[in-house]
Amino acid sequence: MLVIPTLRRRTQLLIAFLLAVAIAVPVFGTTATRAAAATSGPCDIYASGGTPCEAAYSTTRAMFSSYNGPLYQIQRASDSKTLNVGLASAGGLVASAPQVSFCSGTTCTITQLYDQTPNANNMPISPGSSCSGCSGALSGPGPNGSDIGANAMALPITIGGQAAYGVLVNNIGTGYRNNAAKNVPTGSQPEGIYMLTSSNLTSNSCCFDFGSAETDDSDDGNATMNAIYYGSACWTGGCTGSGPWVGGDLENGMYFSAAGPNPANIPSETGSFLSAWEKNNGTTNFTLKYGNGQSGGLTQAYSGALPGGYNPMKVQPSIELGTGGDNSPEGTGEFFEGAVTKGFPTDATENSVQANITAARYTNNTTTFPPPTESVISLKAHANGKYVDAANSTTSLIADATSVGTNETFTMVANNNNTVNLKAHSDNQWVTAENSGNSPLIANRGGPGPWETFYLIHNPDGSVSFRAYNNQHLVTAENAGAAALIANRTAIGPWEEFDLTLH
Repeated sequence: MLVIPTLRRRTQLLIAFLLAVAIAVPVFGTTATRAAAATSGPCDIYASGGTPCEAAYSTTRAMFSSYNGPLYQIQRASDSKTLNVGLASAGGLVASAPQVSFCSGTTCTITQLYDQTPNANNMPISPGSSCSGCSGALSGPGPNGSDIGANAMALPITIGGQAAYGVLVNNIGTGYRNNAAKNVPTGSQPEGIYMLTSSNLTSNSCCFDFGSAETDDSDDGNATMNAIYYGSACWTGGCTGSGPWVGGDLENGMYFSAAGPNPANIPSETGSFLSAWEKNNGTTNFTLKYGNGQSGGLTQAYSGALPGGYNPMKVQPSIELGTGGDNSPEGTGEFFEGAVTKGFPTDATENSVQANITAARYTNNTTTFPPPTESVISLKAHANGKYVDAANSTTSLIADATSVGTNETFTMVANNNNTVNLKAHSDNQWVTAENSGNSPLIANRGGPGPWETFYLIHNPDGSVSFRAYNNQHLVTAENAGAAALIANRTAIGPWEEFDLTLH
């Protein structure tokens, strides 16, 4: 009578043991896989250093080991449908195959960069002058003065051996912005910023920025923004070498030191993947660093006092990428990842983030861009068959010359974004669409900016037309050529057509 119960108990114990083993084996395997995937991201490192990310973006990977949301949104031209591009696994790399399929046979634009922090500080395409209260902003080329998005397929790279795409800012007016960012440093609160960019595409114009900017897309005065600038625009003069350099765009100046110029022993800071770093304690110090995004550590280019007139900082809760604080549109560059942190990160924390970047194995950034080209030209108006004349810096351009001389000769700089700038040989000044295009064209500027930038349009009959960037209107030889040239037309006719002659 005692044997049967004992055998039953033993049998039950054996079955229970075998079930436990069967269940335990897959659980163990799943746990190991998750642990391997959950490698610390840049923002995990910042958090452990006591300076947490308050805004973090990437088109290539997760910035937190736990993040499993979308990285960015794209829209295709064929039917205006959108797609969120996400990760292959939590805390891992981008899954780019859906994007390739989605964009096949058409073009796609990046319409939003998703913030990976809990703050949800997502960056849509910048509103530019189209937003309420942004009357002081420079206009973008999009609807109502907004900016445009980057071509989603134009910057292919690999990361960790997997295909990915960066944000290519090569067309004038490409920019992203959040003018109501949550929990980011403001006023004179300490702030840290980094981004992974590249010297494959830079400019000597304003401004390829990433970081804090004004909430009204306008220039609100010194110290009202704190962003990384990367390029070769020597705002203050006196720079050494050709650049590009990592600087701080603090509004009304891109600073590579408190005085402005880059350190003489650092004539350039280059790499197909370059990590750029800026931190600002808000009152007494800002620090600039750069590094190779594929190997090695960081080099400190400057650490010291803020420029005169920038203490204390007056930073506003806006995050931007691609343009200046007032939506200055002529910077060009590349972006793969970046973050804004609360607090002044330690060198040790930044060194660890740099090591994390190089361990991600960024490679194959081989997209090239033609440099600007210069040509000497003259322009004959179809309106009256006469040549455009820039007599001096106080007389507006007008088509009233019957032959070509110095006053009818211009240097045309063709940029790699389908725009041109014109310099008059009469006074070596740049032609501007004065008053944002509301006044006649005149050659009186010392350097090209948005008002001095024109789209060059090739017409079917071989003539050309010019569209002023800042108001998107066509240049016309007003009153059949009897009045000064002005950018005030919306359609091309004979008054807006010019024969371009190379000399």
